[in-house]
Parts: sequence; structure tokens; C-alpha cells
Amino acid sequence: MTVVTRFAPSPTGMLHVGGVRTALFSWLYARRMGGKFILRVEDTDRERSTDEAVRVILDGMAWLGLTADEGPYYQTQRFDRYGAVIGQMLAAGQAYHCYCTKEELEAVRAEQTARKEKPRYPGTCRHGRAPRPGVQPVVRFRNPAQGSVVVEDLVHGSVTFQNAELDDLIIARSDGTPTYNFCVVVDDWDMGVTHVIRGDDHLNNTPRQMNMLLALGAALPTYAHVPMILGPDGAKLSKRHGAVSVLQYEEEGYLPDALLNYLVRLGWAHGDQEVFTREEMIAAFDIKDVNRAASAFNPEKLLWLNQQHMMRATPATLVPHLRAQLRRIGLDCDDQALLEGIILAQRERAKTMKEMALNSRFFFAEHVEIDPKAAAKHLGGGGRETLQRVRERLAGLGGWSTEAIHGALEALAAELGAGLGKVAQPVRVAVTGAAVSPPIDVTLALLGRERTLARLDAAMAAGSGA
Repeated sequence: MTVVTRFAPSPTGMLHVGGVRTALFSWLYARRMGGKFILRVEDTDRERSTDEAVRVILDGMAWLGLTADEGPYYQTQRFDRYGAVIGQMLAAGQAYHCYCTKEELEAVRAEQTARKEKPRYPGTCRHGRAPRPGVQPVVRFRNPAQGSVVVEDLVHGSVTFQNAELDDLIIARSDGTPTYNFCVVVDDWDMGVTHVIRGDDHLNNTPRQMNMLLALGAALPTYAHVPMILGPDGAKLSKRHGAVSVLQYEEEGYLPDALLNYLVRLGWAHGDQEVFTREEMIAAFDIKDVNRAASAFNPEKLLWLNQQHMMRATPATLVPHLRAQLRRIGLDCDDQALLEGIILAQRERAKTMKEMALNSRFFFAEHVEIDPKAAAKHLGGGGRETLQRVRERLAGLGGWSTEAIHGALEALAAELGAGLGKVAQPVRVAVTGAAVSPPIDVTLALLGRERTLARLDAAMAAGSGA
């Protein structure tokens, strides 16, 4: 059997980390099993679905690299198919028209609630009812009245539902449009989905969907309902916790592999391993190993993992991410070697690519603004004289390299009878504008001779009041 999984988001809100983790589990399982991963947009709720939400889904999946083998499919493009199956079920007696009005059903629910009963459709039209003038009927599925449904869930184990507790759900509204639960059934059937991996908030829908699949003579998929992600405070994940559009993580400078690595570990483990490459995740992941308990979202752990991925990645693979962040702050650079050098110099000093870009602005500025506190501490007293001596040494260097610069500064420090820091700090402040940067020899090598000397000259001129 070829494993077929699917990710089927509704574009009624932004794609956030909960949905991404479901997509990741589905994608990983398909890749691990050599199967097929389908992307399906469940957009039947036309009032709440938006084009912007669809764009975020598609752009987010592309940024994450969760490439689909088929799709995206759109439910709104399959209405003819849904209508045909509803007609088939009506003809077979597996569904029926219901003429109950909204007011009648609300009155029944109120009575049931008053009796402390579970509100449910009472089956008024189940055995036939004449059309009522002025009432457009809905179509209901004739759920079995007896017996039970057992969901053999890969995460939760066996979960039993009594058919008597499952009322006859609506599969087509009075305007003829199909409902979510029905469309899911037809889609999974038509697309040959073998494993439905989704959030456990859908578990209560599963017995109804299974009964419809059985009525249609379709094979039942295997189900795996994964636990929710909670906020650090144990409450349902919300915007204040990180339930924002997945593309905001890209804007904030997170790497897609780091975000996926973090999400795969929410409810799943492989020994004590914390950092996973994409290939390692595929090789190790099995949906049966997912824990049924909810997991808490920890932003600090995500930041730590992001830096781990930044430090382990080949610099060349990080260049597109750094360029994107630089563009966001009005800078651009197509010098691959320079960008790779900056990444090597800065990645231990930044936890995101956005932070790296902000810390690296001085590499691209025409002029740097020197922090007054840093200037007062390092450019006063003999600081200007130190800069003059450094300039002379650097201007006379035969080659411009990290090693040559380091040797020149070390030799000057020895002559002055001072530590290297006493020489490096005035230079650092002069060329970067701040008292913190990567090692000074690396910084100057990346800046280049011309810009280094120009910044030393500017700092000395400012110090002399010129």
C-alpha cells in the first residue's frame, strides 16, 4: 500500500504553528514511507475564507519547503462532484431532506438543555416528511441508529463512539452548498488518502466521517489525532504566545529548518537528540511515536534551536536569508564572499537572521555614527594617537587579510606595552561605531582597506574637532 497523507487547512485565518506542525507530521510520514503528500485548501466557508489566508498558506508552505506531491486542490472547485455524491446518497436512502426550520430546532435544543440532555437533532424528518412551502430543505446523512464506531487512532489508541450519540449531521445546506464534514469525506475518498493526520480537536468528527465512508463503500483511512499546542502558561495557544502567521517567523529571521525542528519535537522525541536536519527528521519520524499529551510552546527554546541551525549551516545556504533581512532595513549586497564572511563572523552573536542583519549594518554604511559613550571611553585620552599609529601600520600592509591585520595590531600593542584590547577597542569604535563587534581583525578584513582607513580618518577628524 502506498501511503497517502494530506494537509487540509481552511483559509479562514492565518496559517500558524499549530497548522504547520500538522502539515509537518503529514509530510514527514509520507516522506518516511515513500508515499505521497497532498495539499488541499478547504475553502467551502466562503464568508470567512479570504484570498490573503490562501496566499499565506501557499507562501508559508513554500518557505518551509513542505512541497506537496499533488495540489493545491480547492474544495470550491469540486462542488459538482459533491453534488453528484449527495444525489447518489439520497437515491440510496443514505441521506434525506430535512424541512425543520431554524426556530424549530432551536426550540428543541432549548428543551433538551433544560432536561440536561445532550443537544442533538431529534430525527424529525428521518423517516420522511412532505415538503413545506417556503422552506428550502437541508440534506442530512442517515447515521446508523445502533451499534458503535471504534476509531483505532495511532496516537490515542482505541476510542469508541456510540452511534446513538451521533445525530444525523447536515451534509448540504439549504442553498445546496456542501458542508465541511461531508466534503472531507469525499475528498479523502477520491484522493486515496490512507492516513489522516490532524489535530485532536477533530477527533469527534471522525466517527461521523467514518460512517459516511462506510455508507459510500470506501476504504477507511488510518487516523492519527495529534495533541494541541499550548502556550507557556498552559492556556490554548494564542497570538500572544506565537500563534501568528507562519510568515512572521520568516520576517523575524527564523530559519525554516529551525522552525520545523522545533515543531517536530512538540510531542515527539527520538532519544535525547534535540537538533535535527530535515533528512534526520525524515529518517527517524513515525506518527505512532507521537505523544498524546499536549505540548507547551517555548519561544526561548525556538530561539536556541534557530541559533544552532545558524551555526551548523553552510554559510552559502544562509546568504539568501541574510540578504532578505538586509533588504528589509534598506540595504542590499550581492557580494557572496562578503555575505558569507559576515555570516561566519556574526552567527555566534545573533539568534536570528534579523538580529544578524541589524548587527551588521556598519559593514554597508557610507559613514558610521559613533556611540557617544563608546567614544568617551575609548577615543578620549590617547585614543586618537592610537588610531593614528594603527592607520599607519594598516596603510603600509602589503596584503589585506585577517592574519596580516592581526599581526600588525599585535606588533603595535607590543611596542606600546599594552594589551591587544587597548589597541583594538579604539579601532573597533572608530570603524563600527560601537564597542562590540566580531574580532577586530575579522571585522577590518571584511570592511576592506579603503573603508577601514576612511573610517579611522573620520574618527580622528571628529576627535580633533575638524
